[in-house]
Amino acid sequence: MDPSKSNDDDRPEAAEARQPQPLEWRFAQVFGERAAGEDVQEVDIISAIEFDKSGDHLATGDRGGRVVLFERTDSRDSTSRSELERQDYPIARHPEFRYKTEFQSHEPEFDYLKSLEIEEKINKIKWCQTANNAIFLLSTNDKTIKYWKVQEKKVKRVSVMNLDTSQSSDNGTVSSSSSSSSRALLPNGGCSEKLYNCPNKDLSFPPGGCASLRLPVVVTGQDLNLVARCRRVYAHAHDYHINSISNNSDGETFISADDLRINLWNLEISNQSFNIVDVKPANMEDLTEVITCAEFHPTHCNTLAYSSSKGSIRLIDLRQSALCDNHAKLFEEHEAAGSRSFFTEIIASVSDIKFARDGRHILSRDYMTLKLWDLNMDSGPVATFQVHEYLRPKLCDLYENDSIFDKFECCLSGDGLRVATGSYSNLFRVFGCTPGNAEATTLEASRNPMRRQVANPTRPARTLTSLTRALRRGGENLGVDANGSSYDLSTKLLHLAWHPTENSIACAAANSLYMYYA
Repeated sequence: MDPSKSNDDDRPEAAEARQPQPLEWRFAQVFGERAAGEDVQEVDIISAIEFDKSGDHLATGDRGGRVVLFERTDSRDSTSRSELERQDYPIARHPEFRYKTEFQSHEPEFDYLKSLEIEEKINKIKWCQTANNAIFLLSTNDKTIKYWKVQEKKVKRVSVMNLDTSQSSDNGTVSSSSSSSSRALLPNGGCSEKLYNCPNKDLSFPPGGCASLRLPVVVTGQDLNLVARCRRVYAHAHDYHINSISNNSDGETFISADDLRINLWNLEISNQSFNIVDVKPANMEDLTEVITCAEFHPTHCNTLAYSSSKGSIRLIDLRQSALCDNHAKLFEEHEAAGSRSFFTEIIASVSDIKFARDGRHILSRDYMTLKLWDLNMDSGPVATFQVHEYLRPKLCDLYENDSIFDKFECCLSGDGLRVATGSYSNLFRVFGCTPGNAEATTLEASRNPMRRQVANPTRPARTLTSLTRALRRGGENLGVDANGSSYDLSTKLLHLAWHPTENSIACAAANSLYMYYA
């Protein structure tokens, strides 16, 4: 090897040239795939997705108040990944998940004091620390948070019934069900023949009852059954709709946020919470912004961030005061003078924030962009990614059909090198966020995720007549993006999550859960 060449590779210019290659995403799995033309029930639409810290479990919530759990099946092999790498075996497997269990987390309710219906829709799910081979998670709808324990229990069954020995076999099962079902057994072993008019006089018991009483015997079998049990209910603490919950790194507390307040809870205490942020003005007419999302720092238990409808992110320190009216840091981007319009504040509203695993960066999503913020630099974002810039000229139409108020989520890869968020037409975008990395991939939630990436030069250019025909056929929800591809505002990919340790993404398209790997 030429030594001068190796010296060149160590220079900063060469290091910058060695940017990570764009990932090639492949389809892994789909759960609840919809057949062509099949109608989707409103209650089946997925409204929340969350991986646990290990990445071995995945939870989804839907608008029907159900929580569905999936577990990873390929990570329980005896040979570890590092051992396979050491032996030079190719690792071609992708992460595989299977259905584990599901349970009804919330039911529809009615607030009689406010004459208000409370939807059962699951807004957020957060995993808690595992203990004794049981998994724990928090789920919330608009008003009530619940703490769930899911554990495998051995199935108990009755092996010997309290029946007459002449009518039962040795193992306690009934040999003549027709005769036993025609009479009612009394506590002392007698039979109320008058009530049931027993035709068989041989079944009558002496007036004193039986000399011995045979009690049912319950035995525990070897079969395991997953049981979900609600351990605690945290209710009556929010006047407005809960938009986020977040676990603290101390493993003991969590926060819940609504439009105007953030409350701090202890997992073990369900009847008391502490209000730590309150942005409600004395006069509601003076209200200018609301809280849209809140999240604890991944490692500092005293630090949390919350975003607002004005596009700002505030970092607060719980050690400063009991009620954190003053923020420790404020992150916001000021628009250029003269660029304001009627829609400026609407599209600036932050719909989701996520801390990077290292705790150094925050990712935020507003209607048009993803922004990456450095906690040590509050002058502006370190990177901004345009998600669907082709919609900017159509903001008026988006406002008319309420699409401009859609709340898209965002996520970061575990290594912090990439970010992802959803868009319309069941598309989602993946961006490289390291300096100099221009990776920007558009993927579709389907079995062929790279379909939108393939350039097709043989396709004829769309004429004006064919374009208007497509628009007329699709109604007001169809349009054309900057590349000439049609987009559909009715199919939106709002919810997605990145596996904590691997390049694997789970995303929700209506009632279907799609999973991809790279």
